Amino acid sequence: MIICGLKSFMIAGLTAGFAAAAHAEDADVGKAEFQASCASCHGVDGKGKGPVAGQLSVPPADLTALAKNNNGVFPITAVYEAIDGRRTISAHGTHEMPIWGERFNPVKNLPHIVDPAYDALDPSRDLREVVVRTRILAIIDYLNRIQQK
Repeated sequence: MIICGLKSFMIAGLTAGFAAAAHAEDADVGKAEFQASCASCHGVDGKGKGPVAGQLSVPPADLTALAKNNNGVFPITAVYEAIDGRRTISAHGTHEMPIWGERFNPVKNLPHIVDPAYDALDPSRDLREVVVRTRILAIIDYLNRIQQK
């Protein structure tokens, strides 16, 4: 009972922490996550012209045109699945080993660290999925905000 309450408290704390960071004037969690994990290929502006784009056999997509290329509707589910590895995108690697390793894939039984701060708070790694989903949703929010008008 205490463990369950502690996990609920930790989830609430993580959620509040991410919400506070997202609402801070100088913080844009989605943009920071995008720049850390996506910009090397897709560019800081999301248009597909990142520093390693020229070395790829398949050019990175212009992520600012996702809604435009989908009849004006931002494809949330497709973007989520592309990030977490369920949707096969050859440049991202296989489902088992996406280009980001485990940053966006909450597999609990592998000996990797999603984030030392969260793993220290949650040695059982039960919150890993919450952390990963929050990262993915932050990127999706950012991508939705940078769509071409």
